[in-house]
Amino acid sequence: MLENNFEVEKVLELIEQKKFNELKKYLERINGADFPSIFEEIDDEDVLIVFRLLNKERAAEIFAELDPDMQERLINSFTDVELKNVIDKLFIDDTVDMIEEMPSNVVKRILRNVSDKDRKIINEILNYPDDSAGSIMTTEFVDLKENMTVEQAFEKIKKIGLKKETVYNCYVLDKNRKLLGVIDIKNLLVAERNQKLTELMDTNVITVNTLDDKEDVARIFDKYDYVALPVVDKEGRLVGIVTVDDAIDVMKEEASEDFEKMAAMSPNEDGYYKTPVLTHAKNRIVWLLFLMFSSIVTGAVITHYEQAFAALPILVSFIPMIMGTGGNCGSQSSTLVIRGIAVDEIKTKDFLKVWWKEIRVAVIVGIIMAIVNGIRIVIQYNDLQLAVVVGLTLVVTIMISKSLGSMLPLICKKLKLDPAIMAAPLISTILDTCSVLVFFNIAVAIMHI
Repeated sequence: MLENNFEVEKVLELIEQKKFNELKKYLERINGADFPSIFEEIDDEDVLIVFRLLNKERAAEIFAELDPDMQERLINSFTDVELKNVIDKLFIDDTVDMIEEMPSNVVKRILRNVSDKDRKIINEILNYPDDSAGSIMTTEFVDLKENMTVEQAFEKIKKIGLKKETVYNCYVLDKNRKLLGVIDIKNLLVAERNQKLTELMDTNVITVNTLDDKEDVARIFDKYDYVALPVVDKEGRLVGIVTVDDAIDVMKEEASEDFEKMAAMSPNEDGYYKTPVLTHAKNRIVWLLFLMFSSIVTGAVITHYEQAFAALPILVSFIPMIMGTGGNCGSQSSTLVIRGIAVDEIKTKDFLKVWWKEIRVAVIVGIIMAIVNGIRIVIQYNDLQLAVVVGLTLVVTIMISKSLGSMLPLICKKLKLDPAIMAAPLISTILDTCSVLVFFNIAVAIMHI
């Protein structure tokens, strides 16, 4: 942060002194990843000055990393020539990402400055569903013919490589553009120049379909540590690739969505500060109202046992502890299971396996908490019967909590719902009612009240 502040001050100082040649040399020493934070600290007019001093390739790279608001501000300041220069240097998938975030008037201006060929590709990608592999792929990859030699392959890579998203993986296609295999650039470097690509390529290629869920695509990257993943259409023709940076963006997007659902909020694609107050309220109020009215059931259960309160008022003081413990235990289990589902460690077929594991954990945790609480109650109230009631309640409540916390996310997954909706707030509300029912039934049975 201190380094960024120094960079901002230095940039502003050089602009104020109009030392643009010195500023241009200074900008070359700044890491590209630091520009977005620098741009946030300076005026739009100064941002435009800085941007115009960058060479075209670097300007395009930095532009692709800016947030949509900054991109829009720059586009509105660009001349058509400047806008075309930036777009021409952007990769297709970055252009698509930008267009998806821009208002319609800006999109029209962008498309006017895109070549007919690129406009057609962009429209094709935009037509894929938002959650599909096709929507995040790029069509800029190195494709090689099956009858090529290594030397011929290098000639093509040298010719087109700089315009492609990645050259680390090259794809061998037949005359119908069906994918035959993939060649790592390292294998090409050590191979004999006259060797055929068919002798070197790996034919055991994992591919995804254009309509496959992009979250499943991201899991493949996580599992196999790929740099790029080929995307084929229903005829098996290679139409694009998904690169690791796009897979990471999907992971971040899905993680943010799951966190919001786990906090009982409707998912929101915009950032915290960019989202209006009314939108924040709208995203939260539905779940909060549902949870509030769900709590009425707990209130009705407590009212039903008014006689038990009257006979032994001390019971009331234990309700918050028992409800809180049940909710906390359920949240722990649901969080672990949801995480396991997200990283593809836990499958729906593991239902009984997961439940059995959580039950054993519940028994151990429940007994320890029951003993600790029992000792406290005996010391504080000198009431062994009350200690037994609270202890048994804790054991049963924790077993129910761990069961629900582990089962409900898996049930959601089986029903094609997002497991994140069965997270802390909802499970806590369900368990509040269950824990109160268990507590008073055990108290009535043992104390005869």
